[in-house]
Amino acid sequence: MHTATITSQEIQAKIDLKTKPLGALGSLEKLAFQIASVQDTLSPQLANPHVIVFAASHGIASEGVSAYPSEVTPQMVLNFIGGGAAINVFTRQHGISLLLVDAGVDYDFGQNEKLIDAKVNFGTKSFAKQPAMTNAQCRLCLEKGAELVRQVQEAGCNVIGFGEMGIGNTSSASAIMSRLLNIPIAECVGKGTGLDDAQLTRKVAVLADALDFHQNAANNPESVLATFGGFEIAMMCGAMLEAARLGMLVLVDGFIASVSYLCAFKMDPAIRRNAVFCHQSNEKGHRLLLQSLEADALLKLDMRLGEGTGCALAYPLMQSAVAFLNEMASFESAGVSQKTEN
Repeated sequence: MHTATITSQEIQAKIDLKTKPLGALGSLEKLAFQIASVQDTLSPQLANPHVIVFAASHGIASEGVSAYPSEVTPQMVLNFIGGGAAINVFTRQHGISLLLVDAGVDYDFGQNEKLIDAKVNFGTKSFAKQPAMTNAQCRLCLEKGAELVRQVQEAGCNVIGFGEMGIGNTSSASAIMSRLLNIPIAECVGKGTGLDDAQLTRKVAVLADALDFHQNAANNPESVLATFGGFEIAMMCGAMLEAARLGMLVLVDGFIASVSYLCAFKMDPAIRRNAVFCHQSNEKGHRLLLQSLEADALLKLDMRLGEGTGCALAYPLMQSAVAFLNEMASFESAGVSQKTEN
């Protein structure tokens, strides 16, 4: 086990002695403390930031649980490749490297230098009728996610965010959340890409039936992932676990990414130390999920897009946290008097 050379008291003292009232930088102080703790240094650095977007098709989409047809998944991947999606815009804006991964899209993209081919299959099965994937496919996803992160870390990256694309994946994520946290499915389900009330009612009914259908399936995180998951959700879980194992900062995006994190956390609770929750999604289940994880998100912008957009938008806050810790004067260095004790 890695033994810290910097104590938490030393980190807190450095934060407290900056030229400001105690705690005056609020959540930025907690963030600076976390980054310094993870990196085990009083002078943390963010190096070669990456966002990895995993895309996959979902069999459950054929059950009428989404406002968009399944073909939007490959169409959006082509939009990512073309540089036209929100995640392209925000990663460009903030100087973050973007990697696109075909985890299991039901489409043949051929050879494309802008797309990493990690395809496990051409989409999952519909978990309304059978497990979404085999246990072997789930393990393969976990391994492929981990391997990708190792490559990125070897290129000098120490901060990595994760996003996803997959029509039907809020259904998959809701079912996983419901089963792993034992929360009624109706409380985990939102409108996804924009369902109306009647469609939402149908979505809840389909997922309730599916959970009932699989009620005797094993309840450990890997089995739940295989039963209800998507290839992108499972691959992201493996990627998060490896990133934390390698001592990287793990940026968790919205609802789907947080469910991948939930699976990872159930497999290895130590991941909590490395995880930065970037934003609280407008998706209904996300607030409840963050509460269950005792996690506070940095941003709350009513977004529900995924793609890793929350990670890219939160990254400048991490830069600010590191900058104040490294560059802001202390009371002593600036010759500023501290608060008098009465």
